[in-house]
Amino acid sequence: MADTQYILPNDIGVSSLDCREAFRLLLPTERLYAHHLSRAAWYGGLAVLLQTSPEAPYIYALLSRLFRAQDPDQLRQHALAEGLTEEEYQAFLVYTAGVYSNMGNYKSFGDTKFVPNLPKEKLERVILGSKAAEQHPEEVGGLWQTCGELMFSLESRLRHLGLGKEGITTYFSGNCTMEDAKLAQDFLDSQNLSAYNTRLFKEVGQDGKPCYEVRLASVLSTEPILDSEMNSKLKSYEFQGSNFRVTRGDYAPILQKVVEHLEKAKAYAATSHQEQMLAQYIESFTHGSIEAHKKGSRFWIQDKAPIVESYIGFIESYRDPFGSRGEFEGFVAMVNKAMSAKFERLVASAEQLLKELPWPPAFEKDKFLTPDFTSLDVLTFAGSGIPAGINIPNYDDLRQTEGFKNVSLGNVLAVAYATQREKLTFLEEEDKDLYIRWKGPSFDVQVGLHELLGHGSGKLFVQDEKGTFNFDQETVINPETGEQIQSWYRSGETWDSKFSTIASSYEECRAESVGLYLCLNPQVLEIFGFEGADAEDVVYVNWLNMVRAGLLALEFYTPEASSWRQAHMQARFVILRVLLEAGEGLVTVTPTTGSDGRPDAQVHLDRNKIRTVGKPALERFLRRLQAQKYSFLSMRPQLLASSDPSLSASQRMGPSWRRSSPSWPQLMPGSGSAPVKPHLARLEADLHGPSPTPLNQGCKWPPFCPCLRG
Repeated sequence: MADTQYILPNDIGVSSLDCREAFRLLLPTERLYAHHLSRAAWYGGLAVLLQTSPEAPYIYALLSRLFRAQDPDQLRQHALAEGLTEEEYQAFLVYTAGVYSNMGNYKSFGDTKFVPNLPKEKLERVILGSKAAEQHPEEVGGLWQTCGELMFSLESRLRHLGLGKEGITTYFSGNCTMEDAKLAQDFLDSQNLSAYNTRLFKEVGQDGKPCYEVRLASVLSTEPILDSEMNSKLKSYEFQGSNFRVTRGDYAPILQKVVEHLEKAKAYAATSHQEQMLAQYIESFTHGSIEAHKKGSRFWIQDKAPIVESYIGFIESYRDPFGSRGEFEGFVAMVNKAMSAKFERLVASAEQLLKELPWPPAFEKDKFLTPDFTSLDVLTFAGSGIPAGINIPNYDDLRQTEGFKNVSLGNVLAVAYATQREKLTFLEEEDKDLYIRWKGPSFDVQVGLHELLGHGSGKLFVQDEKGTFNFDQETVINPETGEQIQSWYRSGETWDSKFSTIASSYEECRAESVGLYLCLNPQVLEIFGFEGADAEDVVYVNWLNMVRAGLLALEFYTPEASSWRQAHMQARFVILRVLLEAGEGLVTVTPTTGSDGRPDAQVHLDRNKIRTVGKPALERFLRRLQAQKYSFLSMRPQLLASSDPSLSASQRMGPSWRRSSPSWPQLMPGSGSAPVKPHLARLEADLHGPSPTPLNQGCKWPPFCPCLRG
């Protein structure tokens, strides 16, 4: 059988997101508006299959045909008759649920492949003997022939998403390398084209010269349309000795369905902003224009406090190995008025709270653009996973000049609150009850701060196409160097395009750190209804949750490729490193023996040192993150090193990052043969010296691992 890290356990949790009451309160026109937006989102979500792996669309189609022909009980009877055990059929159902939940056969949180936990030949018998195969033998047989081997394959390159030899991706053709991705990004920047809705395909001509096709997502392909701003872009180019050709029509049948339902939704729009927003989305998906999507996003930002909230498009770049291309995502949700009132109070205090952040005023926008911040109950979320909070749009130019919106997904958070005591790893016994009680409320605070003042803070220093700067070169001083700003973004350059592979992790690290830093503010805690001892418990559990998450993050590191598979978890590991580096006993990790007799670890956070040791450490860290991002300082090696578990602590960060400089080991011991968590051994050795036994106990995952999205 497969390694346990590549299978989904039979007892995995399935959670229901309750939105019945919120939907019941909608007017008939609002329900129809939500319905057609949902249909558009679900159709568009099919594109995620094509963005994940070559076999994902075929697996999805095969499973859909099986369960349309027979319901789960009927298929169970058939499977048992074919020789499957109850456990094996349950494993098949879990695998199917995993494919639907992740919109593909790779985990959306971690980018690791998962395979069916039953013998391939048994599943083949079930499929080829099913009602679906009886009705459509050639179609079902062809689907199985196409995806059966890949469904089960754990060849080293296929275990994770990645580029070239590092993993599998469908954002690029299989012969593309990171060098090709960088060249393509330079080309796109030179033509002022966004990578968000593109894929890259490489061919090598008979002369050995590479030719790249940049394919835009759109309903239209080659048909010329009068007055379309995209027409002039659809041609061949010579760039740095290579040929580039810009085409469109990617995902055309899918996007046609999206457009049809967006057109129907327009008839039920409640405001002119919603009508204009949908018209621009239709333009974007029809022609392949990101500029049109930006225009739609402007109207979306201006549509304040709608009863039915939604957003749709190629949004998040987490799963592109280069970090520039957006995965399709669409959501529809209804307002939760009680929690939204708290977020409105937080927004009202935002300008004052921004002044509390540890960087000069010049590193903030000239005028804070007051955003919408609502708590929503999700009706539809089509994509590879559902976050707990979102800060969008992701377009840097819009965020700097037009603003953004924050949403907290209330019924998702309600599921995240559910924590079983026996599944709480790494915590001391005396912390567990407190953690269970305050995890939910503390996460509400973290979500609010992370989205509004984390992702919502900061000013990119930019020189536009006319040579004009949006900052005073003479007076703005870099707080890290004490000198004038020496670097900035040029016209057409974005945060994602310049920081590429670390952009998402870096920004999540900044936002998470802002949440930890500002949750210490009594005004913030009072807004959320916490005072006195309760407020102190909320702070403690919020910090404890982050420290624990830093340990859990090691599951998302791939040592063979020296790479992280999940942006939020890389960010949380870096924060753990910063707090460990602070010294003075703020955070300690101690090797223990678990109840099963296997090596384990336990984390301790000294709550009395959060403000005296932890806050100053985060202050220094945040100031450096801010300076590097917004003035585009070239410090990538240091940033990457800070999240490399194979380096010793002193190798990761210079003494200036620490409050004190304890004597850390310079060389890391070998990690042994730990099959699941070898890096706990390295972390433990980093803190306590060589350990005779690697800490390799597998993680007992909670049923839901929440993330915050920007």
